[in-house]
Amino acid sequence: MDSDSDETSDRPFFDRIQNSEVRLWLLMRLNRWILVAGILFVVFTELVGGTRLGLDPFRALVANHGAMWWIFSNFIGAIITGVTLVVTLNQLVLSQELGAVGEQRDRMQASMDFRQDIEDTIDLDVSPPEPAAFMKMLVDRADTQAEDLRDVMEDELDEELKEKVNEYVDDLTENADEVSERLDDAQFGTFDVIWAIFRFNYSWKIFSARQIRNEHEDSFSEEADEKLDNMIEILKLFGPAREHFKTLYFQWELIKLSNALLYISIPVLIVIGLVLMYLGPGAVPGTFLGLDNLTWVAAAAYTIGLAPFVVLLSYILRIGTMAKRTLAIGPFILREAEREDDIDWSS
Repeated sequence: MDSDSDETSDRPFFDRIQNSEVRLWLLMRLNRWILVAGILFVVFTELVGGTRLGLDPFRALVANHGAMWWIFSNFIGAIITGVTLVVTLNQLVLSQELGAVGEQRDRMQASMDFRQDIEDTIDLDVSPPEPAAFMKMLVDRADTQAEDLRDVMEDELDEELKEKVNEYVDDLTENADEVSERLDDAQFGTFDVIWAIFRFNYSWKIFSARQIRNEHEDSFSEEADEKLDNMIEILKLFGPAREHFKTLYFQWELIKLSNALLYISIPVLIVIGLVLMYLGPGAVPGTFLGLDNLTWVAAAAYTIGLAPFVVLLSYILRIGTMAKRTLAIGPFILREAEREDDIDWSS
């Protein structure tokens, strides 16, 4: 197994994308309302700036071609369609929550069984109920188990194996410490919890541990083999736990999106209605900063009319980016940087 390849592949998926820090920050980390405001501001400035291109005056277009009607009438249908989309999103979320008492009991039992499996694996009486504390517990236990593995490897005679295990443990503990620190005081519902647990690249860690064992199967002592087994088991439990909280976060985001669209739609419809009813070629005479006041008002109204779409776009961009980069569960690598030709299968 090539060490350079391992070092590259073991980095969290956010860090493996070259020259994309700003893009990922915009897509995932930036507050959604700030992103919405930024996009709408760009739209507004572009619309106003278009008057500097020497085209026909906007007031003339309104007077001669009914520009206000052609521009704004379609917003009504689009916004109503958006409200229908909100209902569909809410149905999608609610459909997973509604069910007979037997189904709800099965869900409850499955959740309790999973928690019990984790508690048995890490030898803990009761695991934390909060998502951030729960995932921090798993990361810290993986860290502790890795250090225990390093300790028992001190007496091993295979120097090559000891070196590989030390490198593996160094990478795991460094990643675990970073994730654990990010999970401190993180509150579910914010993006902080999801951002932190996605930075723990458990998939590659499972693969690397199994590959080390495959290459040096005869060199592991019984105690070291047991420590490695325990660490892999903890990493295997981290996967479904992460996917569970990711699913809950998706539902949380879709509910927030639905509420946001409903709150925005009515004021936007009122603004569009006012524009269609009262803004004609003689409305808001005069100029401001050298531009016709009608242009300012129309550009502002158009920007407001786009608000529901931009809100939808901002939330879907985050959800889509998260889903695309976390499609696989377990030791399956989908990123191009981690293709099979980066791995030495000769051993």
